[in-house]
Amino acid sequence: MSIEIARIKKSFGRTQVLNDISLDIPSGQMVALLGPSGSGKTTLLRIIAGLEHQSSGHIRFHGTDVSRLHARERKVGFVFQHYALFRHMTVFDNIAFGLTVLPRRDRPTAAAIKTKVMQLLEMVQLAHLADRFPAQLSGGQKQRVALARALAVEPQILLLDEPFGALDAQVRKELRRWLRQLHEELKFTSVFVTHDQEEATEVADRVVVMSQGNIEQADAPDRVWREPATRFVLEFMGEVNRLTGTVRGGQFHVGAHRWPLGYAPAYQGPVDLFLRPWEVDISRRTSLDSPLPVQVIEASPKGHYTQLVVQPLGWYHDPLTVVMAGDDVPQRGERLFVGLQNARLYHGEQRIEHHEALALAESA
Repeated sequence: MSIEIARIKKSFGRTQVLNDISLDIPSGQMVALLGPSGSGKTTLLRIIAGLEHQSSGHIRFHGTDVSRLHARERKVGFVFQHYALFRHMTVFDNIAFGLTVLPRRDRPTAAAIKTKVMQLLEMVQLAHLADRFPAQLSGGQKQRVALARALAVEPQILLLDEPFGALDAQVRKELRRWLRQLHEELKFTSVFVTHDQEEATEVADRVVVMSQGNIEQADAPDRVWREPATRFVLEFMGEVNRLTGTVRGGQFHVGAHRWPLGYAPAYQGPVDLFLRPWEVDISRRTSLDSPLPVQVIEASPKGHYTQLVVQPLGWYHDPLTVVMAGDDVPQRGERLFVGLQNARLYHGEQRIEHHEALALAESA
């Protein structure tokens, strides 16, 4: 079931929450709505579900306008962050609930409901807990029950609001893998809300990054990482180092150093330079690629690489986070050398002409 979101706007009183949102979701795709608190992602999800109504715009399911339909008429499954299970019902009865309250003409027989619920319990690996009550379950088990309940009515669209946000890190990882496998088996269209970048990129086919009621970028997970469309996406999607300097002619100046850009931008003046930790060249010896002296102030081995926090020596004031390959872990206080390759330059929100690398020139 495809979803078309067409020019959706939403305001609460004088506060504009969604600004002219348009997005097409093909049938069978799993999409993550990713963004910080207040970005509008949950409001958009609730509008798709029919739990909230837009101020203007349209929602279409497989070409049919459902904008005026009540939530129950849209036939979507919805999974809440805090499970919303009925405490007085067993696991079996919680999952069966959606089927038992269907109109009589649509309601399956008691035998068919039992068969369906047992199939779902097997699918979510909880058949042995059918007679337990929610209070007797772990957080991960409760979320599986909530998901099974949503799937019981065979929705063609599944919506999830921060489905793993209340769980500990290890359980989140396990459930993410499980949800991805389940999606690949059942091929339903799914939209889920998260503020966790790793969760979005690990589970989703497409990541929609939102900020202040706008879509900043809607793209495949790897493209959101490698080719951020805006400065917000660059800074939001994982750790990034920022250096403030100045463009003069065809050079970037920071502290007492300058780098040729390989071109002379039309813009001249203050800029911010951005580098991911793994984009910083680092070496134990100075070279043309790694000429800038730094001192290690933290070293955290991560298996096949080490994450370092280093303090520039005499050329910049803020520490940098750097990833160093190999198992030869530098010691705190050790002197190393870095180079600023593959950097991105921004003036405010505007990216300065794309370039492949910055190379060191002589110190000023």
